[in-house]
Amino acid sequence: MLHTHNRRLDYHPHIHAVAPGGGVNKARKQWKKKKSKYLFNEFALAKVFRARFLEALTKAGLRLPNSLPQKWVVNCTCAGKGLPALKYLSRYLYRGVIAENNIISNQNGNITFKYVEGRTGKTLYRTVKGEEFLWLVLQHVLPKGFRRIRDYGFLHGNAKKLLSLLQMVLKVLIEVWTSRPRPVFKCPLCQALMRIVTFTRPASASG
Repeated sequence: MLHTHNRRLDYHPHIHAVAPGGGVNKARKQWKKKKSKYLFNEFALAKVFRARFLEALTKAGLRLPNSLPQKWVVNCTCAGKGLPALKYLSRYLYRGVIAENNIISNQNGNITFKYVEGRTGKTLYRTVKGEEFLWLVLQHVLPKGFRRIRDYGFLHGNAKKLLSLLQMVLKVLIEVWTSRPRPVFKCPLCQALMRIVTFTRPASASG
């Protein structure tokens, strides 16, 4: 998943990726599981990823900036199993650029918002002009047609057979999804159930 900002809302493009601690052996129909939490060397991953990424940009005919850093950073940690791993990913998946309750004040054309510093865990405050605050937010809006999230491996949309094989090998029991009951509307006089026939726009509404 692509993330383009840091906690101060500055432009800081990076990605968050969740990798399973194992893989599927299609020939033997087995799940090969890692015996430890160690998956790969993060420094080697940074070099390989940087080389592959820049190679793809060059093949696409895109110009690379002169200020491109020579060393890229990879932080490889264990995110947990099952639900804890999903909760870790959901923090970056469903969270916007800034939460409304993090905006402290809007006075005299200045915006003050709070953020938690990653290294110390302390709550800090940043005050900027209103137009600068709008730019801090709008610079993270992705271009049209640009996807923020990509799925690979057995989670890819075209890998349903592989996913079914994995579920069978691991004996995964999938709960049957039941639709939520729709709310009922009762007549305020006789309390009988009412059936929605059509919706109309209020006369005062425009259009």
